[in-house]
Amino acid sequence: MIMEQVEKIMMRAVLENIFPGGVLLVSVKGSVIFDNAFGFANIISGKRMTKDTIFDLASLTKPLATSLAVVKLVQEGKIAIDNNLGSILPQFENTEKEPIEIRNLLCHNSGFPDYRPYYLTMQDIPQKNRQGALRDMLVKEPLLSIPGEKALYSDLGFMILRWVVETVSGRRLDRFVTEEIYEPLGLRNLFFVDLYPKDKSREPGNRMFAATEICPWRNMLIEGVVHDDNAYAAGGIEGHAGLFGTARDVNFLLTKLLFTFHGISDDCLIARELIKIFFDRQEETDWALGFDTPSLTGSSCGRYFSRKSVGHLGFTGTSFWMDLDRFVSVILLTNRVHPSRDNVKIKEFRPVLHDAVMRDLLSKGIL
Repeated sequence: MIMEQVEKIMMRAVLENIFPGGVLLVSVKGSVIFDNAFGFANIISGKRMTKDTIFDLASLTKPLATSLAVVKLVQEGKIAIDNNLGSILPQFENTEKEPIEIRNLLCHNSGFPDYRPYYLTMQDIPQKNRQGALRDMLVKEPLLSIPGEKALYSDLGFMILRWVVETVSGRRLDRFVTEEIYEPLGLRNLFFVDLYPKDKSREPGNRMFAATEICPWRNMLIEGVVHDDNAYAAGGIEGHAGLFGTARDVNFLLTKLLFTFHGISDDCLIARELIKIFFDRQEETDWALGFDTPSLTGSSCGRYFSRKSVGHLGFTGTSFWMDLDRFVSVILLTNRVHPSRDNVKIKEFRPVLHDAVMRDLLSKGIL
């Protein structure tokens, strides 16, 4: 039986409270060979997890929304990855941030800090003024290093990329990526949740979401709205977080990118040469452009994914890894922050799971 051991590992993870519930999907050469749901989407209501459960994808927003939006703008000739901030956003002219290139933001060596709790300031500002306030804080935020000198994973860099996308395209990030990528590909279960929608027809409707944290400062159980504090304060749509989706739609999108990367198909709306550039590991870093790559030791994808792999993790307990050489994709979506973000057991679990998946595929001659 394919993946019998993997199924047991997932069931045990629920019993050992590594996460309340999750969905694991494994595909090889575009064919789904494992797709199953485990545990609970909400432990308070007792709602079971299903394969159609929608997850807060957290930082998977970076590669699957913001980075792809940048790719589309590059393809349209509206920006280039070596453009600097000063040439796109006048607010950065004559500042230490002017020479930061789009490339630096994508591969996390811009010099920006990893995180700042901007929501603490924004929650006291009227909603209509919050975006302007956030951008003022980004302009004023001191850099920690010279651009290009040091890699430091940064939410702030992707907040600025949202600003870049919206300035260049004239559309809000969620609308741009939906209209240019998700809708043309028929992906109805990849979307942002606007906390202040003007158009009610764009709301997600009656869908089943995985619950996340019982938030102390919001004083509520988070379900169907973004978990990330800064993204929530900004209205639900940000460059670093805010995307929701199912494992199946994440897999569909990744398969389109994978097949285009190999020249097997060209229907993912993004040119092959650009995908190859964005999947390429940058010098002196473990990052490609918007995508993570396996580190030499201790990678969350385990020991068997080739160095020519791309992936990303999400704070809520989500991840994907795609081996470009072996045509393997593993999507693990969980609600490990439900009911509290203090549960960090998933860090040790991820490589164990990925190793089990790859061992199973190798032992059965599938790879």
